[in-house]
Amino acid sequence: MRVPLLFPLLLLALSHSFSTETAREMSTDRPDTTESAYSVPAGMVQIEMSFFDYSRDSHPGAVSEQWIYGQVNFKTGLSSDIDLQMIVNSHAIAGESERGDATRTSGFGDITLRLKKNLWGNDQGSTALAIMPYVTVPTHTHVSEQALSGGLIMPFAMTLSDQVSLGLMSEMDVVHDAATDGYDLEWLHSATLGFSFTEKWGAFMEVVGILGEDTAFQALFDAGLTYAMTPELVLDAGLRLGLNRVAPDIGLFTGMSVRF
Repeated sequence: MRVPLLFPLLLLALSHSFSTETAREMSTDRPDTTESAYSVPAGMVQIEMSFFDYSRDSHPGAVSEQWIYGQVNFKTGLSSDIDLQMIVNSHAIAGESERGDATRTSGFGDITLRLKKNLWGNDQGSTALAIMPYVTVPTHTHVSEQALSGGLIMPFAMTLSDQVSLGLMSEMDVVHDAATDGYDLEWLHSATLGFSFTEKWGAFMEVVGILGEDTAFQALFDAGLTYAMTPELVLDAGLRLGLNRVAPDIGLFTGMSVRF
């Protein structure tokens, strides 16, 4: 799927007559790292799309960059507390320059399947918790991880006030180690604050930590804005900043979420 083919999908979403008569208001897994603890209502479809995601990381004598276009998370509600998700990286480009030499690879990214189970709080209460096992299937392109991986995600949500919400997440990943052709454990934790300024405008601030068996701890800070064109169509944009030397220096992203 190339970038131009994503625009008909956007036009289709915009052409729908969105209904607000749903079991609960839309909650999305994007744009922050912390996933939502709320599932998609049964029988509904939710599409969360990244238009563009760019990251840059500088090393002594080298610079690494990555562009991801049109990553899409297709979600459907299977029951009142379970949804099924498929994440597709439609096109990814990775580039690296070192002492004047530059290389670039591109291709179709890997495919991730996830199943979210809300444990409590989907429709009532000030807190919610979910578990979300996932598996990533390699596509064996130049930008693929070349091996199966998977893990378990546990997002928690708390309503602090009418304008402020808190999200916490713990994640354990089993990732492929190319150097040993084996597998390592990786842990990710995050905390995010969401703010509702008006019925349409919102924002978030987030800290993320990542630690692997053979990798140093990475600390990142995310922030962004959201704009609800309707209750069922939300646009977003934001940035990521590395808080220590081993974390990627900077990232920029923008996208949308729609439900019908």
